[in-house]
Amino acid sequence: MSLPPPLYCYSSLLEGSIRLLRLLPHQDEHAPIQCRLFDCALADSGSTRPYSALSYVWGSENKPQSISIDGCDLPIGENLYMALSHLRDRSIERTIWIDAICINQRDPKEKGQQVQSMAKIYAKASRVIVWLGGATPDSDQALEEIRIATEQRTKRPINESAILGLLEGPWFQRIWVLQEVAAARHVLIKCGPTEIDGYAFCSGLNALNLSYRTHPDLRPLIRSVSYLIRGAVFRPRCATSRSGRFSLDICPLGTLVDMYHTRQATERRDKVYALLGMSSDDPIIAGLSANYEISWGRLFQQLVNFFLSERVSVDTWDDKEIAVIRGKGCILGEVSSVERDDNWEDRQHVGITWKNESGYGGPDSRWTFQASAKSVRAGDAVCLIQGASSATIIRLCNDYWAIMMIAVPPPDDPQAASRDTKSELLRLITTFPHDFLLVWNWDMYLEKSQDEEDYEHFMDAPMSKCSKTQLEDYLDKVTRLWNTGVALQDMERDEAGENLRKAIEIFESTLRSMDNLELACLGHGRWKKGDVKKLEGMVDLLIKDKVGWMPLSLAAKGRHEAIVKLLLGTGKVDLDAKDKYGGMPLLLAAKNRHKAIVKLLLGTSKVDLDTKDNYRRMPL
Repeated sequence: MSLPPPLYCYSSLLEGSIRLLRLLPHQDEHAPIQCRLFDCALADSGSTRPYSALSYVWGSENKPQSISIDGCDLPIGENLYMALSHLRDRSIERTIWIDAICINQRDPKEKGQQVQSMAKIYAKASRVIVWLGGATPDSDQALEEIRIATEQRTKRPINESAILGLLEGPWFQRIWVLQEVAAARHVLIKCGPTEIDGYAFCSGLNALNLSYRTHPDLRPLIRSVSYLIRGAVFRPRCATSRSGRFSLDICPLGTLVDMYHTRQATERRDKVYALLGMSSDDPIIAGLSANYEISWGRLFQQLVNFFLSERVSVDTWDDKEIAVIRGKGCILGEVSSVERDDNWEDRQHVGITWKNESGYGGPDSRWTFQASAKSVRAGDAVCLIQGASSATIIRLCNDYWAIMMIAVPPPDDPQAASRDTKSELLRLITTFPHDFLLVWNWDMYLEKSQDEEDYEHFMDAPMSKCSKTQLEDYLDKVTRLWNTGVALQDMERDEAGENLRKAIEIFESTLRSMDNLELACLGHGRWKKGDVKKLEGMVDLLIKDKVGWMPLSLAAKGRHEAIVKLLLGTGKVDLDAKDKYGGMPLLLAAKNRHKAIVKLLLGTSKVDLDTKDNYRRMPL
């Protein structure tokens, strides 16, 4: 009985080199797969090289199959084995680059170096073969429907469920495949023995105009990868690098993240690192170079700060793809319309009504940019966060704003002002009157229903490491409602009044329950500093508006001596202002026999004793 062949042992790889696989031919499609590996200097030529690069999904970590390389066995996964079986020719050897085989996966140092070169490897390949998996009756029919749609623009009955079934495959879900097709000079899509040109595949899908009604999550996934595949034919045959680094230079990192952050990755950090090779931004300058030694939470913070500046505060978690962001900003305008591009579904035309005083873009304009992972819709706000170089599109969700697009690209429109001019206009904005609480959630699509209360514990992130009082919880809620109400007022939105009313109602309730929270201790040093700061912050918010008298009246009426002291100490409240019933602080205190509060109010020497309420009554 013969011994099994030994396992393949990799030799060391010279710097700047890659391994390529020779897939040897065989007449029998069921014969064992025989291969050879050889080294190749990647930087020998600026042009493409005569090899193909495979884009596929690894699948399970199990490796039930094996191939022979130079007489030795190398275990591989089921999906890759099936791909090699269909790629093997009967009489001509193929030269292919495949990450699972051409990289020594057991050598972390080599793996890191090769991963950093993957954009260049795919860019130098003469073509990229996308392997969708083995054939099924539905997949064959789906590809045929797509091919026919490319040639025939007339409407005809189609098996939409078969096509959607194909598009639901795991290849379309993953993040790394984006860089692989983004680098490609030519894309061939293969499912079992059936294959179709990448540009034809995208053209056919576009012509079919699928509804995605039963698969709404598929639309952003397909339209974004379609944008990259169809661009392959327009890319130069010469791969270039600049500033000592190789980049595909497709678009800014912000645009890429907005388009692709909902895609899947086993390693969360890859949702950023997989996009760096496509970005026109230098990851070194941005401080975002691939580094698996830092946590996901820290990387997410760095990413937000890169887009919105170091002036914002950012809270993240290592086990969640959510960032809670606080910062100053201004409202630039409001989305008035969103239309899908008639020619290519991956583009959208967004109408924006700008605020006149912003001086940005004129009163109305129509911008065209790539469709984002989260759909923009009419009513979304366009804002500028202090320190950011790009506008951000946000959507109101009760008492916070959800980020739809974190970095809106300047208009790619010959009739619009130049990109540099637009960026300069943004830099000229110096007034940032609003306090924004933003939530950037990568975990879910905003099109899906969501419970607004789910985010309540995230809003309190800065306080999560220390105990919070009930008062702080209430005042945080009031502050959030008040800030969103003021921003909505700036947009002249009807919802502004509702949010402001909610804020006042909660603050009223809070003040009325102060006795239960031992408010009287505030003036005697037994209260937490956090409580005092929250109250002072809330007062500062309220006194900016015509309802600034409200807390003083309520405190005077409710025997809250410490709160009256706090409000009077600001020197900013109107002691003679009337509440909605015509009551004044001194009158309310006297009517309810609150002698200590009457004494406090009179001690200011600022109360007009001749002022009358709505019933012509004087305080004393």
